[in-house]
Amino acid sequence: MAVKEELKKLKLHFMVVDLGEVEIMENISMEQRQKLKAALLDSGLELMDDKKSMLIEKIKNVIIDMVHHSTENIKINFSDYLSQKLNHDYTYLSNLFSEVQGTTIEQFIISHKTERIKELIIYGELNITEIAWKMNYSSVAHLSSQFKKVTGLSPSHFKQLKDKRRNPIEEVGNLIEEK
Repeated sequence: MAVKEELKKLKLHFMVVDLGEVEIMENISMEQRQKLKAALLDSGLELMDDKKSMLIEKIKNVIIDMVHHSTENIKINFSDYLSQKLNHDYTYLSNLFSEVQGTTIEQFIISHKTERIKELIIYGELNITEIAWKMNYSSVAHLSSQFKKVTGLSPSHFKQLKDKRRNPIEEVGNLIEEK
């Protein structure tokens, strides 16, 4: 919304304003670009000028969308999926991402998957087998070993810790009486 407002103030016409991306109908002058850049900075946003930074953001957005928001089960390798989505060779995307971010695309995906798994465990609506399937793991063992590598805990131990932090609703209020 902040981006749309700034574009309107500068009397720029846009077709698409999406997460990390804007499609403007006309060519903008250097002065308009500078004004837009300054206004976005005031809103805590950044105008990316170079193609590499924009591509890195697109990679991140595709990964975040796939891990956190997708309901479809992707049946192809993620490297192929990313290449198709962004129309670039995966090796190029991977090398660029590693060079700029200081981590690999795989590590970025694993970090996001781990956070999503934590979220799903905390919600408690799915068991570990269902979470493994939902998150496209080949097995519960694969999910568990990757989760433990990142967090230092097994998914079941993480669930136990989460459960210990919360008191069952029927026990709330009774704890004082027992003491």
